[in-house]
Amino acid sequence: MDVQSISDVKSDRGRILGQMIEMGHEQVLFCHDAKSGLKAIIAVHSTVCGPSLGGTRMWQYENEEEALYDVLRLSRGMTYKNSISGLNLGGGKAVIIGDSRKDKSKELFKRFGQFVDSLNGKYITAEDVGVSPADMVYVAQETNHVAGLPGKSGDPSPVTAYGVYMGMKAAANFHFGNDSLSGKKIVVQGVGHVGEYLVQHLSNEGAELFVTDIHEPTLQHVAKKYGASVIGVDEVYDMDMDIYSPCALGATVNDDTLERLKCSIIAGAANNQLANEEIHGEALRERGIIYAPDYLINAGGVMNCYGEVSGLPQEEVMKMAENIYETTLDIFKSSREQGIPTYLAANRKAEKRIAELTAQQ
Repeated sequence: MDVQSISDVKSDRGRILGQMIEMGHEQVLFCHDAKSGLKAIIAVHSTVCGPSLGGTRMWQYENEEEALYDVLRLSRGMTYKNSISGLNLGGGKAVIIGDSRKDKSKELFKRFGQFVDSLNGKYITAEDVGVSPADMVYVAQETNHVAGLPGKSGDPSPVTAYGVYMGMKAAANFHFGNDSLSGKKIVVQGVGHVGEYLVQHLSNEGAELFVTDIHEPTLQHVAKKYGASVIGVDEVYDMDMDIYSPCALGATVNDDTLERLKCSIIAGAANNQLANEEIHGEALRERGIIYAPDYLINAGGVMNCYGEVSGLPQEEVMKMAENIYETTLDIFKSSREQGIPTYLAANRKAEKRIAELTAQQ
């Protein structure tokens, strides 16, 4: 290795540590196994409230830098999500770099499980985008630090969707004066597992539904099953709608889309919906658009996993998800009273609990 190469490696390490320090991470584990083809990153953001818990996402990232940025943001979001939900859990997340439709294997997930186990319980994993409960069975063959397994709490998507539904109804109550979604024009962007369950709730209530997704077979199936209208991926931001519900990947509220959005409420299941919290959170407030903080209303999935880890009955887990309604209303009220964006009101509530627990340690 020449001098320039050594310098580049040192620079890369410095950038990684810099990002960790800036976001407040405790640990990042890079995982590689040539035999199975595994390339993964596990990020432990905080264990102040308990062991870090967060799902594993499998995605075909453009490069390692994009994967690292995603896992750092997602794991930080899990810390805030678990804290504001009152769970005795910290925040962590993992990403596996690869195409979930063709790169999966038993060996890959078993090897990933060994890496999870090497953290000795500091990180508890579960399913996320591109990963199913069936995949977690292979992970569980190598570690006990897994949640969301078949025969236990299973697929967290129904609970996640129910929490988002509760958060959306709270937003409607705050903005329109009542929480009925009947007749409201709602665009659901991304109709995978969580998105479809959400569409089901909205359809049952009589909402006027528009759906979009990059996976055409899934899109057509959901549209036909629930009587929703299909719109193009690029049409979303120019639709005249009451509620925009992003349920795919994050950062869809950004400099470009913000100028085009025609909605009163943003409430969806996707993580990190604001490309830049400070800029776009304040911009939404100035425009009078009610933003239901993503990590608050999509917390049903982690509640589901927490129920499994803690041995809680499913009825209690669903009650926790239902309580997202009241917590969301409280955040909206705090935002209005303090004159701050809703994301900031939520952050402060989550940070207050973390600070209190830190002081006790």
